[in-house]
Amino acid sequence: MDFEFSPKVKELQATLLDFMDNHIYPNEAAYARELMAQEDVHQQPPIMQQLQKEARSRGLWNLFMPNKEYGAGLTNLEYAPLCEIMGRSPIASEATNCAAPDTGNMEILAEYGNAEQKERWLKPLLEAEIRSSFGMTEPDVASSDPTNLASTIEQDGDELVINGRKWWTSGAADPRCKINLFMGLSDPEAGRYMQHSLVLIPMDTPGVTVVRTLPVFGYDAGHGHCEISYENVRVPAENMLGERGTGFLIAQSRLGPGRIHHCMRAIGMAERAVELMCKRADSRVAFGIPLSKQGVIRDWIAEARIRIEQARLFVLRAAWQMDTQGKGSQQARADISGIKVAAADLATWVIDRAIQVHGGAGVSNDFPLAAMYAYARTLHIVDGADEVHKMVIAREELGRWR
Repeated sequence: MDFEFSPKVKELQATLLDFMDNHIYPNEAAYARELMAQEDVHQQPPIMQQLQKEARSRGLWNLFMPNKEYGAGLTNLEYAPLCEIMGRSPIASEATNCAAPDTGNMEILAEYGNAEQKERWLKPLLEAEIRSSFGMTEPDVASSDPTNLASTIEQDGDELVINGRKWWTSGAADPRCKINLFMGLSDPEAGRYMQHSLVLIPMDTPGVTVVRTLPVFGYDAGHGHCEISYENVRVPAENMLGERGTGFLIAQSRLGPGRIHHCMRAIGMAERAVELMCKRADSRVAFGIPLSKQGVIRDWIAEARIRIEQARLFVLRAAWQMDTQGKGSQQARADISGIKVAAADLATWVIDRAIQVHGGAGVSNDFPLAAMYAYARTLHIVDGADEVHKMVIAREELGRWR
């Protein structure tokens, strides 16, 4: 077993770390100031365009895309350590055009889109000229089981008519969000996993209404998590992505890489939280000694390092499984479910302890920990709740035993 990264990955790591040190970290506060100074906090702050220009000049662009025609052509295993580095800052993924939900949308457009769909939507997404959103989760059904989705897609001549309500549609509040990938019920009488289809819906289509944005633990910055209503929305039939009835399967192929990206970024967040925890513990004195000499603090630091290394190895194995066995393989699915639970637990635990070491400062906006915790806590729910992933793992384990 070789734990050494390839020369190509090492070079990208060095370039990315330098970019983080000299451009990302120094501009986090400026990004936040510009964001809050705007009339619409969901717009892209001007400084992001400067960061994206710098990233492109360094070759740090579309690193997530495994297809060399559209991106860096890295395997999941090669991308993992780079995505981890980007996870250390909330603005790094966008600066390198590796931010969700665009990453997953670009991957399935590249894999399932026709020539016209790729030209109209994939090309500008790859250039960061527009943003996109993915409409799957619904407020009226338990969306942890995607076969429950009740929003409808009906054929009317050469048009598709869409009706329904979605929420937690990330990025849809951004004025640059021009396209929504909508998953809905198209064939109620078909088999359970062949009832849904995916449709490309331009955001300016009549009947598409962004009802509200949904703050997460009070945070409503960035590009918005939206509730959207679709009332008799009509689009050409050729706007269907892939074949009719394959929406569930396409969505699952999208969620696999998306989940592993979440986990990679979670490890990066945890690494930064440990750094902040150590720095704070060394600089603060209580009861006559630095916090770093308190036994309980040392225990947290040691436990954090153990958990990070365990989770990182698990994530790297999952990436390797996707590369060697296929992202939809039984082995990859089980590992992806496992890391989804492990990485969320890791990030939440480590950031929580880092907050505790910072005291009142930890829950303020003077440090990134509060925002990091809000994001980490959502990882227990987004892209499949912990309980659903544990169900998958248990099913695989019981299958092996039987």
